[in-house]
Amino acid sequence: MEIKVTLAQTNRTRPQDSALGFGNVFTDHMFVMDYSKDNGWHDARIEPYADFSVPPSAMVFHYGQAIFEGLKAYKTPDKKICLFRAKDNFERMNRSAKGLCIPQIDVDFVMDAMKKLIKLEEKWIPETLGTSLYIRPTIIATDPFLGVRASYTYKFFIILSSVGAYYADGLNPVKIWVEKEHVRAIRGGMGEFKTAANYAASLFASEEAKKNGYDQVLWLDGIERKYIEEVGAMNIFLLIGDELVTPILNGSILPGITRYSVISLAKKWGMNISERKISVEEVFKAHEDGKLTEIFGSGTAAVISPVGEIRYGDKVISIGDGTPGETAMKFYNALTDIQYGKAEDTENWLEVIG
Repeated sequence: MEIKVTLAQTNRTRPQDSALGFGNVFTDHMFVMDYSKDNGWHDARIEPYADFSVPPSAMVFHYGQAIFEGLKAYKTPDKKICLFRAKDNFERMNRSAKGLCIPQIDVDFVMDAMKKLIKLEEKWIPETLGTSLYIRPTIIATDPFLGVRASYTYKFFIILSSVGAYYADGLNPVKIWVEKEHVRAIRGGMGEFKTAANYAASLFASEEAKKNGYDQVLWLDGIERKYIEEVGAMNIFLLIGDELVTPILNGSILPGITRYSVISLAKKWGMNISERKISVEEVFKAHEDGKLTEIFGSGTAAVISPVGEIRYGDKVISIGDGTPGETAMKFYNALTDIQYGKAEDTENWLEVIG
């Protein structure tokens, strides 16, 4: 399929790297293509970033067929543009698509389209360590229909955003609220898919956590309400004694790309890494016994996010001394050194596109 290119008439300037936040500065162009039952995915185009014209009856507004991904492009010290495990994101997007009855995309085609878009928007890639070009591929249902069924038409688009560090105050430990009352997802539901509904389901508890001075929510399983699963924007890891533990994927946890990367590095380094069920009671008992030495999250946006405090009901525990732990920093440095081309990519995770 040919990609038609229409260039923007204005030539905007990217903000200084020091002024960048996260997710509020968008580039001049976007990639778009449409789907219909008769034509499949068609009309691929790069065009100026602009509002869509979508009818109020579009099914995405009423029945929630919407999936997305998040990945980044980086500038290396020698000015090369690199992607980190990008194909894994689009393969995960196809798994989400299957779960929500959305047509599959051609991974190789959308990878090529994304690279073409990024090269066109190269000036929007910041170059300071910790900054990047955030990439948001999305699919929404567009049928103008108020009956409950899978849509017959869809829109796929990729938008780009110049971003600074996810945590503006630096890599400081965050405070986590363990949610006791609300459930984000259950096995057999949509928890393992990157769909808008999962994030909508997390908002109420997230707002309650913030009101109480906590940064993010740690979700428990939706059936027994005792096993930890994931944080709203990241997977979770715990260092208990010499064992690095992360909850096993069970159908209600998003299989994070950075999670896979941490597990791979841990195995390579000879660490005792376990993917298993772990209860919140075990976490607090390990802390009581002096065995819980670190907790950190992993995700595309923050890469690694150390955790310094956890609250579960009336129980509050502190982890570490208020600074990022040694293990968290080892993973953070290893991953970011690969992403920014500062270290050899022995895992073949990096792809140079320009």
